[in-house]
Amino acid sequence: MSITLDIQQPQPFDLVGASILISGNATAFEGTLSVRVSEGHDEFTGFITVGSLGLRQFQGQFDIPASNAFQLSRLFLTVADDTGNESGPSVVIPVLFGPMILPGYTGWQPFTVQPGDTLTAIAQSQYGTGDFQPIFAANQHILNDPNVIFPGQVLRIPRNDI
Repeated sequence: MSITLDIQQPQPFDLVGASILISGNATAFEGTLSVRVSEGHDEFTGFITVGSLGLRQFQGQFDIPASNAFQLSRLFLTVADDTGNESGPSVVIPVLFGPMILPGYTGWQPFTVQPGDTLTAIAQSQYGTGDFQPIFAANQHILNDPNVIFPGQVLRIPRNDI
């Protein structure tokens, strides 16, 4: 039997909260996939049940403890079928951790940049302050310079009031 592991959610650089939803298609030894979330300093591990007979769609939730000690907002989610074989297949997905980007993070909303917009002006309209760092951090996969945004670009605006 060939072993398959296809993670469809989250996608690379998705903005996630303390509960990460994981879904895809997989076969797994004894019906279990291991999950590890790390940012290079700290790590949390757990398991998701898949089903062991043939390729199955699955979905699961991985909860990061409230007392997390992450130092960085970029995390690496590793999903692996290593329960029966230490060198089993694995998938590593970089994600952005909302609670490290904006205190009280509850989600995000899309914002389409208009002509004349700046990150400072967007932050002022969204947060009532010119602090654009949460917006810049939530979009680090598409923004290299906070002074370079363009009309039509869709940014993720982290929220803590949804």
